[in-house]
Amino acid sequence: MIKRRMVMTGTIAAVVATAAAAEQSTDLRGEVVFEGGSAIPEGIVKVSLEGPDVRPDGQHDAYQTNVSSNGHLRAISFSLSGPADLLALSNLQIVARLERADGWLLARGSAKLVVGSTVEVTLNKVMY
Repeated sequence: MIKRRMVMTGTIAAVVATAAAAEQSTDLRGEVVFEGGSAIPEGIVKVSLEGPDVRPDGQHDAYQTNVSSNGHLRAISFSLSGPADLLALSNLQIVARLERADGWLLARGSAKLVVGSTVEVTLNKVMY
């Protein structure tokens, strides 16, 4: 009876440890630059992790960050976090959108996510 309890306790602990490892968060770091190396225009840079496995249901606010641009910086650093098992997928992108204060889209860019390396996203001016 005692051996059975020990085996069950060990099995439960292994399952909990595996689930916890799958849910561990991994930080992604990178920077956003503007096309041609010029200063990023004034506005809000919205950086997000996108792909078919990322649910847009509002539960993944950690997969998005907003950074202000004062119009003078040539590069803006960002950091995102997400579960290690999701980030291991090969179909994810980092998408950056530069918007004015009124929400008007000024520039957009994306880059394929490569875990373990710094991501650089180049913003390209949007043509209307």
